[in-house]
Amino acid sequence: MDEGIETTPTENSPLSKFPTSPKRTRTKTKPAAKKPPQKKKTAVTTRKKTAPPNSSKTAKYPRHTLEKVLRIPQAIQEQNAGQPCSEREAAQFLGVGFGGSFQVEVSSALKYGLLERKGPGQIAITDLSRKIIRPQQPEDELIGLREAAIKAPDIGEVYQHYRGENLPDPQFFRNALIDKFKIPEDKASEFESIFLETMREAKLLDEHSGKRRILDVSKEPSTDASDDRLKKLGKQVSIKSTDTCFVMMPFANPIGSYYSTIYEPAIQKAGLTPIRADADIFGTGKIIDQIWQGINNSKILVAELTHRNPNVFYELGLAHALNKPVVLICSNESDVPFDLQHIRVIYYDVTDPFWGNKLIEKIAENILSALRTPEEAVFKAALQA
Repeated sequence: MDEGIETTPTENSPLSKFPTSPKRTRTKTKPAAKKPPQKKKTAVTTRKKTAPPNSSKTAKYPRHTLEKVLRIPQAIQEQNAGQPCSEREAAQFLGVGFGGSFQVEVSSALKYGLLERKGPGQIAITDLSRKIIRPQQPEDELIGLREAAIKAPDIGEVYQHYRGENLPDPQFFRNALIDKFKIPEDKASEFESIFLETMREAKLLDEHSGKRRILDVSKEPSTDASDDRLKKLGKQVSIKSTDTCFVMMPFANPIGSYYSTIYEPAIQKAGLTPIRADADIFGTGKIIDQIWQGINNSKILVAELTHRNPNVFYELGLAHALNKPVVLICSNESDVPFDLQHIRVIYYDVTDPFWGNKLIEKIAENILSALRTPEEAVFKAALQA
């Protein structure tokens, strides 16, 4: 048999004795594809996209000045007899489009308390608006403007914090807006402009010699509002029952008498124990050593700068050498040295019939604020050391 030649058995062939099997045909099959190694499934954590800190989404303040948004209630009063109307109708009264910019203006008016909602898309002017645009007494308009400015979100908080004080220099003020009041960084310039202009419109800003002082025009301080502010500040600081506040002030009357009528109750209101050199630590031994110990042991200090008493300024120098936060108080701006004007100073006016109670509340607030943010009340050179 030749190799490579296929033979088929016949009946007479010896191979016919063996049963034949069916002819098999081979089919070429592709090798099984290798499965890629299975990757272990890992739990995928989806993170919610959150706005960066101090982003525009967190802005609460009205985006317009007070005078700007007053035109809406004025138009409703003049063209709709002061009756509620739809926002679209209000836009028509003003002759402006009913678009996004007008919606933002309505939102600002709501935040100042000049408008209120009466239902979806329905607005009405408030009694506060009427006091401003239709005053019944000579002082109604100014009182209404001030009330609207102070009640606005963020604007009111900044006002309450700096009332009775000069505003910091522009850069420091802007830093405070961002860090302390959480104004969005990209909106800080806008807020500063709206805040200052609204303070001017409400005659709450006294500008002189390059300084900008926020006027404290409150009458008898609101106990509830003050207590709320103190509670909020108190939660942000840690005060022990043994913590003291050293008072640096002249001993002679009339200022000397303020210790028991103003400073003691203010410091106690803030949760600390007041102490003054003449009455509380003067005894046997070297007076200067006792003053040093009293200043060094105190958590915070208060300095009355009126009349530039030399003993007060000497003690103030010791406090600054120890990097101690000091709340500065004065009735005359010219008594505050130039190199101390970057630190917050409370100014008071004894001709104001409510000056005593207002000063007590303000000192208590500034003590807690200085404990929370010491850089406001520590000599700048000490912080840079």
